[in-house]
Amino acid sequence: MPGPLAGLKIIEIAGIGPGPFCAMMLADMGADVVRVDRADRVMGGDPSTPPADVLNRGRRSIGVDLKSPEGVETVLRLIEQADGLIEGFRPGVMERLGLGPDVALARNPKLVYGRMTGWGQEGPYAPTAGHDINYIALAGALDPIGRRGEAPVPPLNLVGDFGGGGMLLAYGMVCGILHAHRSGEGQVVDAAMVDGAAVLTTMFHAFRAMGIWNDERGTNMLDSGAHFYDVYETKDGKYVSIGSIEPQFYAELLRLTGVDPAEFGHQHDRNAWPELKVKLAEVFKTKTRDEWCKLMEGTDVCFAPVLSLAEAPEHPHNVQRGTFVEREGVVQPAPAPRFSATPPEIQRPPAHAGQHTDEVLRDWGLDADRIAELRAAGAIA
Repeated sequence: MPGPLAGLKIIEIAGIGPGPFCAMMLADMGADVVRVDRADRVMGGDPSTPPADVLNRGRRSIGVDLKSPEGVETVLRLIEQADGLIEGFRPGVMERLGLGPDVALARNPKLVYGRMTGWGQEGPYAPTAGHDINYIALAGALDPIGRRGEAPVPPLNLVGDFGGGGMLLAYGMVCGILHAHRSGEGQVVDAAMVDGAAVLTTMFHAFRAMGIWNDERGTNMLDSGAHFYDVYETKDGKYVSIGSIEPQFYAELLRLTGVDPAEFGHQHDRNAWPELKVKLAEVFKTKTRDEWCKLMEGTDVCFAPVLSLAEAPEHPHNVQRGTFVEREGVVQPAPAPRFSATPPEIQRPPAHAGQHTDEVLRDWGLDADRIAELRAAGAIA
């Protein structure tokens, strides 16, 4: 069976980071996503040797000159048939190209127009440049991440670009398309990474309001303050993760590490956490990571080894679930989440820029003569 979004047609104006991630998620779920690449970036390439950038998997690519009136008109022809469009430029860029939401929705009132930015479409920061680290800093999501007495630690670009960005836009697109199918009314989705990162901190705002969260990083249960919720180095210089929050799980941690329950009995005494963490650190250094796995995997300690990007696809749990797959020689995460009736799948490998220009334009209703005219005019690659 096709994925749950089969039948939807999405136009992706090529960008970087969160925009492609959103497009990948929609394509993994079965949507027909066409990426519009710049014509001057079309360099050819052997289709039998796809690019390694799996963030671009699952969709076809056309090469269009968006500075050409005929190129813009070509994209507008596609917009007339699309359910959605996603773009990731600074505010005003698409308007200057002649592809802003007012123009697009005039051509297709049911269109859901997704906009991916860091700061949003308005606000004092909106016209300025930024990256993930800046967006999560302003959202209050960066400050709590780190150890006590140390600077905040950027969590890769998972919180802004992907969790608070691309995934937020994918959710927004599906919500908008559901509304459009019910009402016949399209709309603009303003997905800002600063907003998305802020939403991801909702639970911690609740904790502050409840009086159970300190603003000093590294002093709380979930931010490396607690001895029972942290990572520990092992004898071989690797790491394991422990999350023994509930009392029955904490009791299992004490049993399997062999520590004295009398010393560790006051689990939630914050004053004791630093000393107990030092003692647990000494215990975990007495065995290798694999030895701790043999002892703790399959128990209710709330335990897992800390695996590298190379190791994770090889772990038996991930292998059995098919969490990672290999396509065209590249190991990559499989589509998620899973559906029982309409399972998602990787539809195709990453495309070379402009690889499917003629094929897509034919599929979307342009005849061979018109395609030839556009190419002669330099509007398409």
